Amino acid sequence: MEAAADAAGVLEVVVFPWLAFGHMLSFLELSKRLAARGHAVAFVSTPRNLARLPPVPPHLSPRLRFVALPLPRVDGLADGAESTADVPPEKIELVKKAMDGLAAPLAAFLADAVAAGRRPDWIVHDFCHHWVPPIAGGHGVPCAAFMTVYAAFVAFLGPRWANVEHPRAATEDFAIAPRWIPFPSTIACRRRSEAESIAALFRANASGVSDMERAWQLLQCCRLAIYRSCDEVEPGMFALLTDLFQQPVIPAGVLLPPVIAADGDRPEVLRWLDDQPPKSVVYVALGSEAPLTAGILHELALGLELAGVRFLWALRRPSGMFNTANDAVTDELLPAGFEERTRGRGLVRTGWVPQVAALAHDATGAFLTHCGWGSTIESFACGHPLVMLPFVLDQPLVARAMAERGIGVEVARDEGDGSFDRDGVAEAVRRVMVDEEGKALASNAMKLREVLTDQGRQETYIDDLVEHLRRYRGCC
Repeated sequence: MEAAADAAGVLEVVVFPWLAFGHMLSFLELSKRLAARGHAVAFVSTPRNLARLPPVPPHLSPRLRFVALPLPRVDGLADGAESTADVPPEKIELVKKAMDGLAAPLAAFLADAVAAGRRPDWIVHDFCHHWVPPIAGGHGVPCAAFMTVYAAFVAFLGPRWANVEHPRAATEDFAIAPRWIPFPSTIACRRRSEAESIAALFRANASGVSDMERAWQLLQCCRLAIYRSCDEVEPGMFALLTDLFQQPVIPAGVLLPPVIAADGDRPEVLRWLDDQPPKSVVYVALGSEAPLTAGILHELALGLELAGVRFLWALRRPSGMFNTANDAVTDELLPAGFEERTRGRGLVRTGWVPQVAALAHDATGAFLTHCGWGSTIESFACGHPLVMLPFVLDQPLVARAMAERGIGVEVARDEGDGSFDRDGVAEAVRRVMVDEEGKALASNAMKLREVLTDQGRQETYIDDLVEHLRRYRGCC
């Protein structure tokens, strides 16, 4: 939405996401909404990450600029490793350590902006930038946290005071809803493996600071907290978070990305989808940070084979296979003979796949997903039912919520270690794509799509956010 903005109402906003593409893309969508309203946005990241972002529409370019800060070298990180997509999961902690080295360059950038008479009205940053508010405060610039995760997940983690009053010392403590959630809730970890991934957030890692300590410090210093969500998805959650963290909590809407038509040569995966019947393909993607192993990939592949449906699989290489130079699927990744046995009804690609375009294609009928919040939101835009295979952090909570809404089926797993097998994958895929149950799931998904693609309602969330940014600017 283009909007004329008088000079007094124009905001200067610096946005600074965590070095993960799901986060960067969410920040970019927010930045585009602000720029479309006439505000000036400086998007800060590292050179390689900025080069890999999708292009900004030309009419927004004058108001949305990109600022590159070189990422410091850290022992254990390869050259060019500037995002979580560039490293195996066990080295993500080192990316946080490298990111902490951006404190001095960011301080220099702010000092130069102030000296040039362009003091930002806000810095909008991510969950792990606990050192940004003190730097910004030194220049009189207020901070807002932009949380790109499922909002209920932050309520489940809770503020510092709640964790002091109701400590969770054992993994089992995360298997029940926390005491500070005042209404009946299923917000809890069902399996031990899920609880362990949450408990790890409270422990210091290779960066020297736990993720929860980072979040608590920055939320204490931020004037606002912004969420990529809305009341239609999480009713009552923003009032609860406002009460828990004692700060304004603002939903920005779901920030659905646009589906851009491919001009000229269409990517191979879209041309393959062109040849498939409507609603016949399950699109498979597990994000960039799922802790994949060869065993997990083999069971998933054999499950897709057993299900007997068409599939398009955007396959990320697991840890230990990051140095493979070519884009071909290797025998290490998939069971022997899998591609031959599924040829004609399945396509596997380890390179880049245009996920939004693939989900929006008429041939796609369902999404087999890890339930990362960004991917789940992208499915909302297309009204697809979900086959859900969550792994860590907020993903299991998202899966439970989507199952409760009747738009997805979770793959059966061991309640202890979270393992699954090919039969569980095949059963879940068939329930969504083949069985009568799938029609109800698809209908519910389309109903949610109709609500969330109400452009007027979604734009109102951004307008409300802008009003908060205007009201509280200058306060730090």
